[in-house]
Amino acid sequence: MKRKSMLALLLAVSMTCSMTAATGTVAFASDDTATEESADDAEATDAAEAEDVSDDTAEASDDDQKAADEVAALIDKIYVQERNDTTDEDCKAAKEAWDKLTDAQKELVEGEEASPEYFGRDTGDASKDDPRNQDEIGENEILVVSFGTSFNDSRAEDIKGIEDALAEAYPDWSVRRAFTAQIIINHVEARDDEAIDNMQQALDRAVDNGVKNLVVQPTHLMHGAEYDEMVDAVNEYKDKFESIAIAEPMLGEVGDDATVINDDKKAVAQAITDAACQEAGFDDMQAAADAGTAFVFMGHGTSHTANVTYDQMQTQMEDLGFTNAFIGTVEGEPEDTACEEVIAKVKDAGFKNVVLRPLMVVAGDHANNDMAGDDEDSWKSQFEASGAFDSVDCQIEGLGRIEAVEDLYVEHTKAAIDSLGTSDDAEATDDAEATDDAESTDDAAADDTATDDAAEETTDAE
Repeated sequence: MKRKSMLALLLAVSMTCSMTAATGTVAFASDDTATEESADDAEATDAAEAEDVSDDTAEASDDDQKAADEVAALIDKIYVQERNDTTDEDCKAAKEAWDKLTDAQKELVEGEEASPEYFGRDTGDASKDDPRNQDEIGENEILVVSFGTSFNDSRAEDIKGIEDALAEAYPDWSVRRAFTAQIIINHVEARDDEAIDNMQQALDRAVDNGVKNLVVQPTHLMHGAEYDEMVDAVNEYKDKFESIAIAEPMLGEVGDDATVINDDKKAVAQAITDAACQEAGFDDMQAAADAGTAFVFMGHGTSHTANVTYDQMQTQMEDLGFTNAFIGTVEGEPEDTACEEVIAKVKDAGFKNVVLRPLMVVAGDHANNDMAGDDEDSWKSQFEASGAFDSVDCQIEGLGRIEAVEDLYVEHTKAAIDSLGTSDDAEATDDAEATDDAESTDDAAADDTATDDAAEETTDAE
């Protein structure tokens, strides 16, 4: 009995252990499955959250680009040469839309003409300028016509500098402004809330104000395409005034070929080289040449027949003995003034240091970007890339701020005023008034004599 009882007990214990082991195995398997399921759930959650973030980012990016594109479209709408009935409202709408953009959105603005620089670039303080669009002009007006610039500092120093010089020289004449580039007018209005008249607006203003004598002084460099367009616009108003005269541009008459030089070109050549030398720290052009320094004056260039003017300016530099002065043009017209041609000329002449300076009234987009910009096609970059020079520096100053140039415009305006005959008329009036006064004095003296004689006769009779 005891042996059977012991066997039964051992069998019971064995079965109990087996069941416990089996139960433990099942429990461990269940725990592993739960862990795996938990991990899978976590991964799914992370993936879902990541997908949500990605969707949110994509949605935000799409919204940013949409907002930027809307501003770009508004900028392109006002980047036009024709003014219309909605121009003022369009300029305002473009600026308001820009101001609502975040900094990140502003960087996305890109259109046919639009870019972040349209509103974002700092070009100086617009409040220093005077649009000269006031009424109450009077009978005599000097209308200063410029292509224009959206660079505030240059507009104030170069264009306003010329206008101020004319206003000081002719205090009896009202000086007003007109720009021929509507693109620039719109840019300044939209960005700086400064209204500048175009040609039609300025001429209409003169008519509405009862101007009788109108002198138009262009700040253009030469008798080129823009000058011709200005003359056509003025001629449409010739029957609206008692007299109109158009003054000479800066460089005067064009001439037939590169050898024809006038006093205006000589004066400008001397003025710009003097200013360039002073800015660069040289006493004169010879001192600069001795130091191995050449000056390159970059003009705009034109396909107009007036492009011979640039070759004439080069001839004038040579006539003045300035072997280190070179004339170039952005547009490469005439061809011998293209950047690569000028680089070759300066290199062949043996100069190792170069100073670039604009041959333009204003130091605007061409001076800051085409001449002195960082892009590989700028003149500065091309001169540096040639590897032929030890240094390449830039002077970003327009011609309009040079006193000698301002004086030249004053002389041109005087010639135009004199051509109207208003000065002669004034002198004739003064002479007539003087004669009348003299005659009145003589008559009064005669009357006094007659009275005295009569008195004496009365006394004698008594």
